[in-house]
Amino acid sequence: MANIVAIVGRPNVGKSTLFNKLVEQRKAIMDNQPGVTRDRHYGYAEWTDKYFTVIDTGGYVVGSDDVFEESIREQVEIAIDEASVVLFMVDAMAGLTDLDKDFANVLRRSKKPVYVIANKAETSMRAHTSAEFYALGLGDPFPISSLTGTGTGDLLDEVVKHFPSPGVEDPNAGIPRIAILGRPNVGKSSFLNVLIGQERSIVTDIAGTTRDAIDTRYKAFGKDFILTDTAGIRRKSRVKDNIEFYSVMRSLKALEESDVVIVMLDATRGMESQDMNIIGQAVKAKKGVVLMINKWDAVEKDSKTADQWAKDIRQRMAPIDYLPIIFASVVEKQRIFQVMEKAMEVFENKTKKIATSKLNEAMLPEIESYPPPATKGKHIKIKYMLQVPTPSPTFVFFCNLPQYIKEPYERYLENKLREHFSFDGVPLTLFFRQK
Repeated sequence: MANIVAIVGRPNVGKSTLFNKLVEQRKAIMDNQPGVTRDRHYGYAEWTDKYFTVIDTGGYVVGSDDVFEESIREQVEIAIDEASVVLFMVDAMAGLTDLDKDFANVLRRSKKPVYVIANKAETSMRAHTSAEFYALGLGDPFPISSLTGTGTGDLLDEVVKHFPSPGVEDPNAGIPRIAILGRPNVGKSSFLNVLIGQERSIVTDIAGTTRDAIDTRYKAFGKDFILTDTAGIRRKSRVKDNIEFYSVMRSLKALEESDVVIVMLDATRGMESQDMNIIGQAVKAKKGVVLMINKWDAVEKDSKTADQWAKDIRQRMAPIDYLPIIFASVVEKQRIFQVMEKAMEVFENKTKKIATSKLNEAMLPEIESYPPPATKGKHIKIKYMLQVPTPSPTFVFFCNLPQYIKEPYERYLENKLREHFSFDGVPLTLFFRQK
C-alpha cells in the first residue's frame, strides 16, 4: 500500500499553498480567486525519513454556478479513495461554514483517517478560535499556516504514524517522461483519459480547462512511463490572465522535463503557426517528437488525403523532415495506442548508443563515395567518428579542417546516419573537431 496524503476542502482555503509547501516546489498554481485548481495534482514529500505522495485537489462545492463543479467533486472523491490519510482543510479566518459541515459528512463515510487543519491561523487569536471546528466531529483541529509552515511539523508527525512502510523517495526516478502538448482544445486531456481508462483530467469544450501540468504514471502493454497532460499553449498576445500565463509556463516546463513530446494538432483546423512554434521549441530542446493529428474522423477524405497532409506538414517544417506523423481520433479511439507505441520507439531512438566500430563501418564508405567538397584548394579528410554520451544523440567527426565543413555536407551526413541507424523522431547533433 503506497503512502498517500490527500488535501481536500472547499475553494480558496489554501490547499495548493500547503501542497507546494509539502512538496517543496511551486508545482500547483495559486491565485486568490476560487477554483484555480481543477484536476488532482501529485507531488512527493518526505518527513522524518518517511516518503509519501501528496495529492492536491480542487475546491469542493455544491450548487455554485461553476461549470466544472461536478467534475471537480468527482476528482476530489477519487483522491479520497486513493489516499491513506486525508487532510481536511478549513479556514480559521472565515470560521465554520455550512459547506464544511456537509463535506465533513462525506469524509466520515470514507472511513479514512481524517485530520482537520485550520489554515490561516497565523495569530494566536485565530489559533484559539479554531477550536470551533471540534463541532465537525472529526477530532482535534490542527491550527496551521500553509503560507509560513507554522504548525505543519506537529501535523506531519501525526500523519506519518499511519504509514507502515518508509515508502519510496521518488517512485518516478529514471522513468521515461512523455508530455502531451498542443494548442487549447485540441483533445489532450481526452487522449490521456482514454489511454489510462479513467477520468484523470477534467474534459470540457471550454478552451483552457486544464491549467496545471498533470503527471500520470502509465503502465500497460509492458511499458512504463510518465504521461504529462499540459495546458494548451497559445500566442503570448492571446494570453488573457495571470492564471493562463502560469499555465503556459508550466506547459513549457513540462516540455523541458520530458524525454518525448507528443504534439497534438487539430485536423479540422490544419497546421497553424502556433503548432509550428511548439514543434520548433521541442526540436530546439532536443526532445523526441511525435506528431498526432487528432479529430481525423471529422475530416472529409479520400485515399490520398493523409499523404497530402503529411507532405504539406513536412514542407512547412523543412528542413525538419524526420518526425513521425500519425492520424488519429480520440473520440473514435482510432490509432491512439499506435501513437504511444511510436512515442516509446522514439524514446528508444533518443537513448540509443551506437558502437564506434559500427558507426565507422557504416559511415566511412559513405564519406569516401561523396567526400566533403574542397574549399580554397584544400582537401578535407574525415578520419573517424564516435557518439558522445549526452541525453540526445550527438556525434563527433574528427577531421583535418573542421572549420571548412559547410551546412549542406553536414545535412548529408545527418541523412546517412538516419538511413543506417533509424533515428525516427529525434534531432541529431553533429560536431566537427580537429583530429
